[in-house]
Amino acid sequence: MQTLLDVILPVFLVIGFGYVAVWRGLFPMTGIDGVMRFTQNFAIPCLLFQAIARLDLSASFDPRLMFSFYAGAALCFALGIFGARLLFKRDWEDCVAIGFCCLFSNSILLGLPITERAYGPDAMAGNFAIVAFHAPFCYGLGITVMEFVRNRGQTGLSLVRNVSRAMFRNALVIGILLGFAVNLTGLPIPGVVDDALSLIVRAALPAALFALGGVLIQYKPEGDMKAIAMVCIIALLVHPALVWTFGTTLDLPQDAFRSGVLTAAMAPGFNAYIFANMYGRARRVAATSVLIATASSILTVWFWLIVLA
Repeated sequence: MQTLLDVILPVFLVIGFGYVAVWRGLFPMTGIDGVMRFTQNFAIPCLLFQAIARLDLSASFDPRLMFSFYAGAALCFALGIFGARLLFKRDWEDCVAIGFCCLFSNSILLGLPITERAYGPDAMAGNFAIVAFHAPFCYGLGITVMEFVRNRGQTGLSLVRNVSRAMFRNALVIGILLGFAVNLTGLPIPGVVDDALSLIVRAALPAALFALGGVLIQYKPEGDMKAIAMVCIIALLVHPALVWTFGTTLDLPQDAFRSGVLTAAMAPGFNAYIFANMYGRARRVAATSVLIATASSILTVWFWLIVLA
């Protein structure tokens, strides 16, 4: 119970604050859109840029952690696709959008603050290593499979062009790539620039959590409940269980193991809805899955924190 009070509830109280503020008309939806745009396009890319620019790559990028997390994520993507096809008879484009909900954990808005509160800022190197590849891997896999099923028979060059165009318009991917460029080249960041980035970064997670709460009020639980239940089970239970299995087998160090399992246990991120909306497929499943899984994760994340203790 103390874990729930100390680690999880503060994060969800900020989300709830945003939800109630919009629900009661204390904060306009247009304002929430602006805050979300600020966090997604500016503050969080700055956070990722700064974190990766400073990251000790040799110490943080454990191949065993990368394999454990992303093999689990890819398997969940496949489970979501074929579950939607075999169990609910959805067309292939819908299946890919539903699979993406099972693939894309909310590694930033939920994973980072919960890990920091649970284990401290020094235990987050594994989280940043996962986040560094998260958007490129998930969008790369999701867009590639979607473009393949949407344009069966297109040339390989056309497929590569469509995937690349979608990837390099993503602000998170741009922030990550710039962080790697600074890290690998050893370019110094001027102190005044670093201080300015730090000011923006301090606003990133609280503002994003508040905006997430405001965004969730738009989506009401309705219809497709069996498909939504499948997404929640895969995202909240199957993915962390797979990472636990792979991490145990590969003898991951404790901090990396905790980061991997806990990040995998996060609800589908808002990017799951963005992906569905981008293609106009399974939007109701995606939106409601984000809402229900985020609420349900209060209990499932508590469970995983107890198991990891």
